Amino acid sequence: QVQLVESGGGLVQPGGSLRLSCGASSGFTFSDYRAGWYRQAPGKERELVAGISSAGRNTNYADSVKGRFTISRDNAKNTVYLQMSSLKPEDTAVYYCNVRKNYVTYWGQGTQVTVSS
Repeated sequence: QVQLVESGGGLVQPGGSLRLSCGASSGFTFSDYRAGWYRQAPGKERELVAGISSAGRNTNYADSVKGRFTISRDNAKNTVYLQMSSLKPEDTAVYYCNVRKNYVTYWGQGTQVTVSS
């Protein structure tokens, strides 16, 4: 059974940084799957924050995080990362890891990120 486990969330002051990690269990070929980070704030819909191709060559970002967040992956470790810098209060949300290949998709359980002074 495929499991995705996020870590690295927490409370940070505005302007601070956090690095989220998402580790994938064995049982599937992680390097065949595109990966992404999504977030959902209270009362809002889940939105794509950043995506990365299966080999890591191509990335895309929501306009709201461009220049502040960086997505990366290490296929040898079955892990995808989200480096977040210059955090703002509006970045507060539960962050979810996702991997997908064609019509198959898996989600992590989410990790809370709170940006507040």
